[in-house]
Amino acid sequence: MARTKEFDPDTVLRRALELFWERGYDATSMSDLVEHLGIAKASIYATFGGKRELYLKSLERYLESTDPVIMAELSQPGPVMPAVRALVERFIREASSPDSYLGCMVVNSAVEMARRDEAVARLVESSWAHLETTLNSALLRARSQGELSMESDPRALARFLLVFFQGIRVLERTPDSAARLRDAAKIAVSALG
Repeated sequence: MARTKEFDPDTVLRRALELFWERGYDATSMSDLVEHLGIAKASIYATFGGKRELYLKSLERYLESTDPVIMAELSQPGPVMPAVRALVERFIREASSPDSYLGCMVVNSAVEMARRDEAVARLVESSWAHLETTLNSALLRARSQGELSMESDPRALARFLLVFFQGIRVLERTPDSAARLRDAAKIAVSALG
């Protein structure tokens, strides 16, 4: 008779995500995971396949919870540019909040692991390509609705915003970055016309 799991894999995955997001991959040991998750090492291996696989599943879970939100915000009918400006303001507001010290798990993963782990690099690139495509589509719509000049380059603006947003996520991990972020947001909003 097969033994039933004495834990909920979704709950364990959420808790693993929290730990990896806070500490990163390298600073999280298997014994840290065992202690934080409250399950045996053998259960981690049997359910998730090991530390790296658990990290990848955690990063995938993070992407599932964050990427669709931006698409929904930018896909609403009506004027586009207020939604884009609101997105810039939301990134700045989130980065300025006291609990933003964790940054973005995608950016954290890119900085820590993307150069040395192809699977992480693919997930990071997938997230960034999705964001860029979503922004480009929204900005194309804005241009067709007359919210941007016909001479504007939606793809270049989308790439600018992608880089800008990722830069915000890096700076939010440092103390006293609020003034820099506010000034950068003013420039970003003015670049959008």
